[in-house]
Amino acid sequence: MMNGVEKTNGEDLATEEQLITPWTVSVASGYTLLRDPRHNKGLAFTENERDAHYLRGLLPPSLMTQELQEKKLMHNLRQYEVPLQRYMAMMDLQERNERLFYKLLIDNVEELLPVVYTPTVGEACQKYGSIFRRPQGLYISLKEKGKILEVLKNWPESNIQVIVVTDGERILGLGDLGCQGMGIPVGKLSLYTALGGLRPSACLPVTIDVGTNNEKLLNDEFYIGLRQRRATGQEYAELLEEFMTAVKKNYGEKVLVQFEDFANHNAFELLEKYSPTHLVFNDDIQGTASVVLAGLLAALKLVGGALADHRFLFLGAGEAGTGIAELIALEISKQTKAPLEETRKKIWLVDSKGLIVSSRRESLQHFKKPWAHDHEPVKGLLDAVKAIKPTVLIGSSGVGKTFTKEVVEAMASINEKPLILALSNPTSQSECTAEEAYTWSKGRAIFASGSPFDPVEYNRQVFVPGQANNAYIFPGFGLGLIMSGAIRVHDDMLLAACK
Repeated sequence: MMNGVEKTNGEDLATEEQLITPWTVSVASGYTLLRDPRHNKGLAFTENERDAHYLRGLLPPSLMTQELQEKKLMHNLRQYEVPLQRYMAMMDLQERNERLFYKLLIDNVEELLPVVYTPTVGEACQKYGSIFRRPQGLYISLKEKGKILEVLKNWPESNIQVIVVTDGERILGLGDLGCQGMGIPVGKLSLYTALGGLRPSACLPVTIDVGTNNEKLLNDEFYIGLRQRRATGQEYAELLEEFMTAVKKNYGEKVLVQFEDFANHNAFELLEKYSPTHLVFNDDIQGTASVVLAGLLAALKLVGGALADHRFLFLGAGEAGTGIAELIALEISKQTKAPLEETRKKIWLVDSKGLIVSSRRESLQHFKKPWAHDHEPVKGLLDAVKAIKPTVLIGSSGVGKTFTKEVVEAMASINEKPLILALSNPTSQSECTAEEAYTWSKGRAIFASGSPFDPVEYNRQVFVPGQANNAYIFPGFGLGLIMSGAIRVHDDMLLAACK
């Protein structure tokens, strides 16, 4: 029993059309019920329910359908000028009436996705300390070392199917936000329910707090996390090992752990370390790769040719860049039966020091080494575009305004229809805007971005930019893993998801 409500283990109560409230036992106190977001319906409780659950007098006499509640709330949300206020209103709703929150999100996904997800969630994380009201999810810090299994047991739900976990070190393109990164797992998991149909109670957001190197946060009196510099090396590895072991022990072999917004060095190591033993998925490496490859496969219908006929140039050789590159190479290798070492040569990466070429191999981080091809050194992106003559330009640098007018014009002079993907989030970090891409290429570019842009009118034509965002992949991918009962993630699954 919890709060007088007996837990029902009907596998997917939340996804069925329910005509009655899903209790097996009458709730002892109506007042408690109104404060339980899972079961509270506000004015939508019927006359019979108000009698059965001791709600008489606790609600105004009016009855309101869920549709009417939705209409009222959407009207209220649209009054807010500031996106962060909309975000806070949505979070309040989630803590008050969970079903109504998901009804709003499912019915108005295009309008509300930018509110509960990128770009607004980025601002919410930056200000999480001052807008913090009620904790959502589990906070596991160095203080909990040795007790993580007990901490997991403090969470009220035992039947967890998906965990989204971050350590807050690289939140979107905004950098180290420490404990305030919790906004990301919370936002991602609301999409698992709204877009993937998972029960909210089966989702667990987790933030692992090992400190922060963000001076501004360390000096902020309202900061909610550990006030110390980030733990690294063995101390970090041991905490993560304890977490991963506890998760498997508590929730079983089939719980999906999605890594989110870890810094590059940790992201690759964690994925490599736990892929053989756990059901793990790194959204920044694999989710981004899947959605971009899906975009490229769709774009081929417009530009013609096969994937293998194209040349790819990336700005940014971190998790997203190398993850996308590897999946493209894998798909070309599958299509042409050529070895992976061969197909990788169609893909070039530029990092902060210039084009990644074989003369730099010694000094490169291990995940960049497969992309060091034979070529003389090239410093900037513009020179790289001129030297490599790519048909596809992909930005995953986390640095805004890097696809300059010269770069886009160079792409347009080489290609009839240049493919330009500015993937960095939030909007402020995008390599270029949709308007810039269409204007500078004289309306010839095929463009997509990580965060949403409004349609652009150029030369009396309206261009609707695509959004290459992981939200198109991870909720369905996670649902597939759970429904199939998979215990490991394989690249073939990612390729299937792309298609």
